[in-house]
Amino acid sequence: MKNKKILIGIVITVIALLAIISIILVKNKNDENMIKQSFSSFISLIEEQKYEDMYNMISQSSKEQISKDDFIKRNKNIYEGIDAFNINVEIINIEKENEIIKVKYNEKMSTSAGDIQFSNTAKLVKEDKNYKIRWSSSIIFPELGNTDKVRISSIEAQRGAILDRNGETLAFNGTISTVGIVPGKLVNSKEENIAKIAELTGVSTEYINTQITASYVKEDTFVPIKKVSNNDQELKEKLLQISGIMINSTKSRVYSLGEEAAHLIGYVQPINSEELKENAGKGYNSDSLIGKSGLELAYEETLRGIDGKEIYIVDENGNRLKTLAKQDKKDGTDVKITINSDIQKQLYNQMKEDKGLFVVMEPKTGELLACVSTPSYDSNDFILGLTNSQWQELNNDSRKPLYNRFLQSYCPGSTFKAITAGIGLTTGKITSDTTFSYTGTSWQKDKSWKNDYITTLTAYSGAKNIKNAVIHSDNIFFAQAAMQIGKNIFCENLDKLGFNEQIEFPLTLKKSQYSSDKNKAMETEKKLADSGYGQGDILINPIHMASIYSAFANDGNMVKPYIEYKEIPKTEYLKEQVFTKEAANTVKQALIQVIENPEGTASDMKINGITIAGKTGTAELKNSIDDKDSGTLGWFNCFTIDNSSNSLYGSDILIISMVENTQNNRDGGSHYLIKKIRTLFNK
Repeated sequence: MKNKKILIGIVITVIALLAIISIILVKNKNDENMIKQSFSSFISLIEEQKYEDMYNMISQSSKEQISKDDFIKRNKNIYEGIDAFNINVEIINIEKENEIIKVKYNEKMSTSAGDIQFSNTAKLVKEDKNYKIRWSSSIIFPELGNTDKVRISSIEAQRGAILDRNGETLAFNGTISTVGIVPGKLVNSKEENIAKIAELTGVSTEYINTQITASYVKEDTFVPIKKVSNNDQELKEKLLQISGIMINSTKSRVYSLGEEAAHLIGYVQPINSEELKENAGKGYNSDSLIGKSGLELAYEETLRGIDGKEIYIVDENGNRLKTLAKQDKKDGTDVKITINSDIQKQLYNQMKEDKGLFVVMEPKTGELLACVSTPSYDSNDFILGLTNSQWQELNNDSRKPLYNRFLQSYCPGSTFKAITAGIGLTTGKITSDTTFSYTGTSWQKDKSWKNDYITTLTAYSGAKNIKNAVIHSDNIFFAQAAMQIGKNIFCENLDKLGFNEQIEFPLTLKKSQYSSDKNKAMETEKKLADSGYGQGDILINPIHMASIYSAFANDGNMVKPYIEYKEIPKTEYLKEQVFTKEAANTVKQALIQVIENPEGTASDMKINGITIAGKTGTAELKNSIDDKDSGTLGWFNCFTIDNSSNSLYGSDILIISMVENTQNNRDGGSHYLIKKIRTLFNK
C-alpha cells in the first residue's frame, strides 16, 4: 500500500511538472508570436508612411534619444527619398538576453536604384505588457549610424525622340527659355514692372509677388516665373527691356509640329502621385516626366529613359561609407512613325479653322501617313505651362480643341453606301444588274410607314442599279438594298467588318457600331432602310473606315492600319475576304465613276493623269424631323489607283475626311473637303 501511494505521488508530481512545462511553453510561444507581431507591424508601417505610429512603437529609452519630430523627419527623408517600396522581412531567429529580445531577420526592399537586401538584428524590450523596438538608425540599414546620412545621386536619362518616316523629329529633347526675376535688380517702378511682366507672360501679379517673396529668395536669386519657347524672340526682347528680368535656357521636351500634330503626338508632363503609385517599381520618381496623351502616352515604355541612381551612406563629414544600391542609366528608345510630316502639315493648315479630321493611309500596306484633328492645341503649351486663364480658355472653347476627332466615331452618311454595296454583292442579295423601280426623289415602302419617307437629293434618268446609285449617291436605292439584304445578314456582315469590335491600335479608337444595343439593332424596317445609306444608328471610326475602304483596293481584304514605321513594309490584313474579289472590284469601278463621270457627285475631284475612286457623303444629325439645330457632317473618302509610280508621296494614298457643321456651307461639306484635298496634288 505504501509503495502504491508513493507511485501515485510520483505520477501526480510528473503530471504537475508537465502541466507547468506546458504552461511555460505556451507562454513562451505566445510571447514569441507577440514579438513577431510587434516587429512585423513596425516594418509594415514604413511602407504605409505612418511614421508617427512607428514612433509610438519604440521604447521609452529610444524616445529619450530622439524626438518625435526628428524621428519622423529622419525616416521620411530616407525611405521616401530612395522611393522604398515592397519592404519585406523574414524573421530568422529570436533570442532572449536578460531583458533584451534580439530578433535576427533578413530584409529586402525595392528602391529607385534597384533592390536592397541585408541581414540585421533588432532589439526589443517589454514595456507595459507590450514589446517595444529599441530603435536606432541601424534599424533602417545595419551600417547607418545615428549621425550618418543616406544620399542618392542621379544621372538623368534621355527620353527617346519621335520621328516621322523621313527622320524629321516630331518630339525631341531640346531647350526652352525660362523667364525669371532677380529681385535685387527689380528696383525702379517695381509694381509697374511686375504688372508689365504679368501682362506679357500671362502670369498673375499675385503669383509673381508670391514667388519673389518666398523664404528662400535673396536679392540675387534667380526666381523662375514662366517658360517660353526659344523661338519667341519678340516676347523675349520685350521682357528683357524690363529691369530685373533674366532669361536662361532650360532642357525641355520640344514638339516641332506643335498644333499641327498635337492630337497624334500628345505631350509629357511631370508625374503625379497617383501615376507614381500605379507605376511603382518601374524606376519613376517624383521628378519624372511621363506621357500624358497621344503617342507620348502610347509608347511611354519605349520612349522613357530610366535615370541612373546610386544610394549610399556618408558620415557626418561627407565621407562615403557604403553603397547600398546602384543602377546604371538607360536612355529611352526612339520611335519612328509612318507619318509624312508634309501631308500632316498641309492638311492641318487647310482645315485648322474648321472642326474636322483627315486620316491618310497607304491602302496597300496600312501605313498611316497623316492623322489630323482640328481645331487643335499646341503640345508645347503643356510643356511651357498653361496659365489658369489659358487652361480655362482651352476647356471652354466651343470648338473643342482638346477633342481628338480621329479617335471618335461618327455617322458616315453616304460614304457608307459603298459598304452596303459590298455586302449586297458579296452575299448575292443584289447583283450588278439588280434594279429597283421608283421615280422622283421621295419613296416609302407602303402606307404602313405613315409620314416616313426616304428622300434623295437628285433624280436621274439611268437605271436604278448599283453603278448609277453610287455615281448619283441615291439614298432610295441603298435603302431598298439594305431591306433586300435583310437585317440579320446585314448585321452579320458588319460584324465581319469589325463593327462592335476594338480595333488594335496604339491609341484607343472608339468602336464602330450599327446600334448602341445589338439586340435592338435596326428593329424597324425604316431604321434598316436608313442604315443602308449611312444614317440610322450607324457610327464609324475614321481609321476603321480607312481600313474598310482599303478592301476596295485590295480585292476584298481590309488592310491593318499601323503607325510604327517598318523599313520594309509588310502588309497585314485586319480582316480577310470581307468582300469577294468581284464585289470589291465592282464597287471600286463605281467609285471611280463618282469622279470620272461628269454627273458623278465628286466630278470636281478629277485630276488629269491620276485615277481616283471616291465617295461623297452628308450625314444628318437630326434628332427628329423638325430638328434644325443639330447640323450636318460633310464627308469625302477617296483613294488613288495604281498611282505609286508617279505619286508625289511614293505610293497610292487613301484619304478619309470629315468636316462638321456644313449645313450653312455653300460649297457643301464634301466639295469643301475636295478643294482642300486637291492641294495635295498641286505640288
